[in-house]
Parts: sequence; structure tokens; C-alpha cells
Amino acid sequence: MSTAKFNTWLNTDGTENFKVRAWVNFNGTGTVAIRAAGNVSSITDNGLGDYTVNFTNALSDANYSVLVTGDNSGSSAFLPFLRTNASVPAVGSIRIGLANSSFSSADVTYANVTVVR
Repeated sequence: MSTAKFNTWLNTDGTENFKVRAWVNFNGTGTVAIRAAGNVSSITDNGLGDYTVNFTNALSDANYSVLVTGDNSGSSAFLPFLRTNASVPAVGSIRIGLANSSFSSADVTYANVTVVR
């Protein structure tokens, strides 16, 4: 089997086809641990509901979109929100945060982060 490599993947109309550049599913309580991931080397636990997702390979720029979701395994509701590194997303990582329905920082059982560019 051979591997196909592309510098840029274009749609049939010539526009760029944007892709998932990094994703991770991790345990957000107790000892934070990656369950499965792509282009994510590690997770840093910065405190209650506050995590940094570190990319294995840096992105080409910081103009990406991030989707954060999670599951609190039946306990209190939570609301995902995004915290960025020093007010600007970084090419090597993204800082995210999770909060409960009272808008207080909160850990979740499982967190999911997807980075698209």
C-alpha cells in the first residue's frame, strides 16, 4: 500500500478543502489522560476546568477554529468555553476551559477538542 501526500487539497471548483488539523478525547477529572488523539502530544491541566492542548506538529498559523465538547457522566450540566493563550491562539497549542451551568470553572469526565483549518 502506498501513501498519498498533498500540500493542498482542492475541491473540484478550485477552493481549498479545509481539514481537521488536530483532535483529542481526554479524561478531564483526576489524572488528566489522553484517551485517543490525532496531532496532539499532551494535555496540560492548568487547574479546575482549564486545560492546554499541545499539538504534536505546529499548525501553519493561528487562524484556526476550535470546537470544545464534553460529557459530565450524568452530574451537573456544563458549558464549554474557549480560553486562548495570551489572548492569541498559538500555533503549538490552544488553551480551553469548561464551566458548569453557573458559569463556574468545572472539570468534566470526558473532554473533546477539534481544531479545523
